[in-house]
Amino acid sequence: MRRLFKKGEIVRSKIDGKVMEVLRYIKKNLVQAKSFDVEAKEVRTVIVKEDKLNRAA
Repeated sequence: MRRLFKKGEIVRSKIDGKVMEVLRYIKKNLVQAKSFDVEAKEVRTVIVKEDKLNRAA
């Protein structure tokens, strides 16, 4: 299993452009990441496929 990102790394979503932090790998290509929702002022966790993420600049 290849892992493109490490725990704690900052990534950008290809889907909506949000900046996220990698929390952990769940399965082969699934990543659990957290992002901050500015409007609701809360932290949200999402599960995203690894190929839908880029390294943040």
